[in-house]
Amino acid sequence: MNCLFVLATLAMATASEAIPAAPSTSRPTIILVHGAFVDGSGWAGVHRILTKEGFPVVVVQNPTNSLADDVAMTNRAIAGAAGPVVLVGHSYGGVVITEAGSDPKVSSLVYIAAFAPDQGESVSSLIANAPAGVQGPPIVPSADGFLTLDKAKFASAFASDVPSEVAQFMADSQVPWGVQAFEGRVGTPAWKSKPSWYLVTEDDRMIPPDAQRGMAGRASATVLVSAGSHAIYVAAPETVAALIRQAAEAASIAVSSLE
Repeated sequence: MNCLFVLATLAMATASEAIPAAPSTSRPTIILVHGAFVDGSGWAGVHRILTKEGFPVVVVQNPTNSLADDVAMTNRAIAGAAGPVVLVGHSYGGVVITEAGSDPKVSSLVYIAAFAPDQGESVSSLIANAPAGVQGPPIVPSADGFLTLDKAKFASAFASDVPSEVAQFMADSQVPWGVQAFEGRVGTPAWKSKPSWYLVTEDDRMIPPDAQRGMAGRASATVLVSAGSHAIYVAAPETVAALIRQAAEAASIAVSSLE
């Protein structure tokens, strides 16, 4: 046998062993949208779990200056995805996916301790309509139209179950949240036409658990209730990934039934 052929065959075999298999194209792309005051790096644990399982995953770095800008950034990620999309939003990211999720490529929505507004609603209006006696998040406005969380109260309000040094870093690396994003109103909510899943966090001090349950209920979402703070996606990525997996598997079944 030609020795050059043998060497080429061995090289190809070695290369195929060294290069990880590409994620299955039959699986939906999971697009993760972060909320206010943080960036996409908080999704690292969830990303690691889902990519190891073979899911294509995209983390959107939305600037949180305005709802329109964040929806445009998310739409760009949807357009770049091959096949159906499972759109996941945390906190304010829920507003973004509610608006962007009407794209035909989006098969389902997953809300992680997130706002799921109805038509004409915004984070601002939802917070303003909170029940009496419910303490709002420790938001600090600036003179130039941006919002942050009080650093001294960040851990207790946002990340009480995250290691203290991580919570401190999150507080110190906050991304200022634009008032135009805070007040951005939703058009036709995607959850009215797409199946949705919702993770309710029982120890949340940013969005009260009862408010989460109310939004999940009107969206007819499949609900998972878990102990955890607003930063559950950082503190317990396995719990978050499990709910996303449910939505992704449902999307895969729906696609298979059409083939």
